Amino acid sequence: MKWGWGLAGLLLACGILSWGDRGLEVPEYDGKDRVHVMTNKNYKTIMKKYDVMVIYFHKAVGQNLMARQQFEVEELALELLTSPAALTYQLAAQVLDDLDDEDIGFGLVDEKRDAAVAKKLGLEEVDSIYIFADDEIIEYDGQMAADTLVEFLYDVIEDPVEIIDNERELKGFYNLHEDTKLVGFFKSEKSRHFIEFDDAAEEFHPFVKFFATFEPKIARKLKLNLNEVDFYEPFMEDPVTIPGMPYTEAEIVEYIEEHERFITSLILAGLYQTEDDINGQHIVAFAEETDPDGFEFLEILKEVARENTENPDLSIIWIDPDDFPLLVPYWEKTFGIDLSSPQIGVVDVKDADSVWMEMDDEEDMPTAYELDSWIEDVLAGKVDPDEDDSDDDDDEEEEEDDDDDDDDDDDDADDDDDDDDDDDDNDDGDDDDDDNDDDDDDDDDDADDDDDDDDDDDNDDDDDDDDDDDGDDNDGDDDDDGDDDNDDDDDEDDDDDDGDDDDDDDGDDDDDDGDDDDDGDDDDDDDGDDDDDDNDDDDDE
Repeated sequence: MKWGWGLAGLLLACGILSWGDRGLEVPEYDGKDRVHVMTNKNYKTIMKKYDVMVIYFHKAVGQNLMARQQFEVEELALELLTSPAALTYQLAAQVLDDLDDEDIGFGLVDEKRDAAVAKKLGLEEVDSIYIFADDEIIEYDGQMAADTLVEFLYDVIEDPVEIIDNERELKGFYNLHEDTKLVGFFKSEKSRHFIEFDDAAEEFHPFVKFFATFEPKIARKLKLNLNEVDFYEPFMEDPVTIPGMPYTEAEIVEYIEEHERFITSLILAGLYQTEDDINGQHIVAFAEETDPDGFEFLEILKEVARENTENPDLSIIWIDPDDFPLLVPYWEKTFGIDLSSPQIGVVDVKDADSVWMEMDDEEDMPTAYELDSWIEDVLAGKVDPDEDDSDDDDDEEEEEDDDDDDDDDDDDADDDDDDDDDDDDNDDGDDDDDDNDDDDDDDDDDADDDDDDDDDDDNDDDDDDDDDDDGDDNDGDDDDDGDDDNDDDDDEDDDDDDGDDDDDDDGDDDDDDGDDDDDGDDDDDDDGDDDDDDNDDDDDE
């Protein structure tokens, strides 16, 4: 029994004062190496030497100096014991070295170098501690602290089933409020039903407490019939009798797996069962047991637990803030709650998203009915801490859509600008064509003026009518030559029209300009005729 250890320690501490002062000191590592490096050649010999073997399955250590120093400092050191993990392992080995009841050995298995040993021993998870005791393999998932590991090993070396023989031991059984426990009444240790019960206990040892009594008097106080087993959930005063008596080992194991742990204290979970495979949502309750409001809230929570004892899907983690004073500010900031009063909520362990029950009045705790209704909503999925994530995702998608729309608008604006530039270029080209046409018109006018001047000079030199007629003929020929020049201009305009690929209308405009030029030529011809008439009048005079 654990009480024997406590009593012995108290008596020894009160014995000799000088020795007692030393006995109260916290043990420190003495520097002696008590940890075995297990290889394929020596592991069998080492395993046979000890009743309980504790093996640390660590990551592979490289051959270079830097890798080995990293291992020595951060993992488990054999030569340089400076890391907390190394001190924990060595100190635990030192404390248990002189244990008379059991010989406990400590060993190291390298993931890469000793892969064959790990495979033979069934070591799978790296950076884990495995305990071999009584043909059972127990994986330790608790804190890497020497006192916690030593206490856990004390539990391991105890018998899986603790026997209740008297009233004092029965009182100790009732004082275990935070543990999942079972108790049965059997005829003797040789009973077939007790053997099945003991085999089931080995499957859960030391995480689930198993008790048994062979005393009818104790059985009556426990209200147990022969070969009957009662199941106690944490913090539950009234047990549940496992149905289907008599039981086989498999039936007991199946029932425990379905009903184990409704309310779990974070103290126990953190020390012995720091589960690394939690990947869902959990109901978490914060309440100070010594605080009146906290005590009232816990009693209400227990009442709800009793009403839902048959629900295997429900699990609650209870945290007493007084036990974790350094974490209170962190929890308040992370969850946005005030831990000066009791709180209960749903926490997603992946991203710490949470939803907390709204209480109408902080001074009045919720009733059992209100709390039960809220828990039912949680189990039904109506209270989901991930809803905020969905809203955030929707907002992000909307922002992305807006960004895409803005990009499209920018692209359209760029395209419009490009089109405008092209139109401007085309307009410039048209203007150039118009300028060229105007230049051609000016040239035609100049040519016509020159022809008219020449006609006037010729008319002044000639006095006869025949000469006038010849002058008219010559003028006509010159006019024809002018028309030919205009035709050449039209051909140039047509060439310009063929070169202009942007707008057919520009070609039409050029043709119109050409027509205007022809009209200009006709006007010039008329002017030439008028000049001839004037010359004829002069000759008559």
